Amino acid sequence: MGKLFSGAEIVFKVLEHHKVEHIFGYPGGAVLPIYDELKNHKTIKHILARHEQGAGHAAEGYARSSGRPGVMLVTSGPGATNAVTALTDAYMDSVPIVCISGQVPTHLIGTDAFQECDTTGITRPCTKHNWLVKDVKDLADVMNRAFEIATTGRPGPVLVDIPKDIQFKKTEFFFKNKKKKQSNGKLNGKVNNIEIDKVISMIKKSSKPIFYTGGGVINSGPEASKLLRELVSLTGFPITSTLQGLGAYPGDDPSFLGMLGMHGTYEANNAMYNCDLMINIGARFDDRITGKVDEFSPKSKKIHVDIDPSSIGKNIKVDLPIVSDVETFLKSLNKRFKEKNKDFLNSNKANISNWWKNIDKWRQKKSLNFKNSKEVIKPQYAVQRLYELSKQRDTYITTEVGQHQMWAAQHYKFNKPNRWMTSGGLGTMGYGLPAAVGVQVANPDKLVIDIAGEASVLMTMQEMSTAVQYNLPIKIFILNNQYMGMVRQWQELLHEKNYSESYTAALPNFVKLAEAYGCVGIQAKKPDELDEKINEMISINKPVIFDCLVDPMENCFPMIPSGKPHNQMLLGPEDEKEEVSDEGKTLV
Repeated sequence: MGKLFSGAEIVFKVLEHHKVEHIFGYPGGAVLPIYDELKNHKTIKHILARHEQGAGHAAEGYARSSGRPGVMLVTSGPGATNAVTALTDAYMDSVPIVCISGQVPTHLIGTDAFQECDTTGITRPCTKHNWLVKDVKDLADVMNRAFEIATTGRPGPVLVDIPKDIQFKKTEFFFKNKKKKQSNGKLNGKVNNIEIDKVISMIKKSSKPIFYTGGGVINSGPEASKLLRELVSLTGFPITSTLQGLGAYPGDDPSFLGMLGMHGTYEANNAMYNCDLMINIGARFDDRITGKVDEFSPKSKKIHVDIDPSSIGKNIKVDLPIVSDVETFLKSLNKRFKEKNKDFLNSNKANISNWWKNIDKWRQKKSLNFKNSKEVIKPQYAVQRLYELSKQRDTYITTEVGQHQMWAAQHYKFNKPNRWMTSGGLGTMGYGLPAAVGVQVANPDKLVIDIAGEASVLMTMQEMSTAVQYNLPIKIFILNNQYMGMVRQWQELLHEKNYSESYTAALPNFVKLAEAYGCVGIQAKKPDELDEKINEMISINKPVIFDCLVDPMENCFPMIPSGKPHNQMLLGPEDEKEEVSDEGKTLV
């Protein structure tokens, strides 16, 4: 028999095998053997969060900005249940997370022991897979499988629940299972040429095409974004993106129509509605994009490329389904396209010229315009100035959830992948600040800014303490309108201006709060203060809370009203008069 290792030692052996450098966690009784072992592994740094939800979002930010899986460590009972929101968020947005949770000793499971809960039962709906390890001999293999499942196919969170006695018990260290050939795109590595030829044939027949891209492009890796740019240059087709796909294609490129969906641009949504060919690459036709499903792009042929077969045909019927990793698909398509259609860009210009004329007409609406003010800071203006003053830096942006999130998506342009981290599927308030912590850990020399709302950021404000402890110079840029802004907007438009409980009557002084945490507080009240104070914020090599007081009643436009198709958009306050149906009210 070879050398014996404890369960806690095996946890770290596997982490080292997978080149893990950071763990986000919070200790408790059921994981103390693992914390005991931490001191013996200098290559792995533990980041102490102030709440397990914060640890989870930090792991998400780390994963999304680095392309590596995020690792979190929590104790049993409330430690695990506090992690559920972050796990669900990661599940919805396809973020690779390995969550290690402690559990009460095996002989106490099922006895309602102190800090016991059915962790695997609770997390089954919000993880790709989970395990309760009952034999230390299985631990290495389970941990290894956890990393494999989290990072292959459609990425997502996994959880390994380890009873305390298993952490003490000893066994030999080895992986039982060899890596199996997977049927998912990345490991399978091939796309059928017949499918590729069908795509090319549909492209050649189209006169009103559009690329509809999503977070799957970014999840596939940086090469996928490069290949997407090449494909657009080969075809000359317009391209739009979901919220999670921003940055996969340069936001300032003329072919980019902006974000689509509920708060997307007029040109992107009208192009989606009127196109005759929709090429969906790495997006899942979620309800914020489709709006009224039976009137979604009614005249188009639809191609859907996704690594997850269960996402294809789930919400929208498509004409050509292709199960593939995005990079693999684009590599095959571009290669074959160049072989067969060398001069397609020039030869097809006339065919799509009227389409581009229509798009230019829609662009003339300037749907992202707003009425600026010299007296009060408009939130759109604040984001625009933040972009202009930070765009020369390699800047990473996180957000909370609400109006500020949409304004950030609309007015901050992303030209690289992995620079935009936001909660899309779950819409988790409180996501942005701890996510910024994780992003900064993964990118220590970069500028990391959380564009926040005052209501959202207060949900996880305690993570400022983490930022201070580890010298993480994150910038929290709060668009403070003193309301739960998106709730207030929906109440105004859908609920007869009944602003029930959406006003925060006892906000803290954010400047003093920053000082209490040991970081820097800055406040801006007037538009002419913004540039100087934003530059000051950027120059400070410490965590900063920037309290930007903005117009409290500003609404986020453009907007597709609930229950309406893409071609019926509200462009501003003057369009608010139309009644929203009872059916529409249920969709928000």
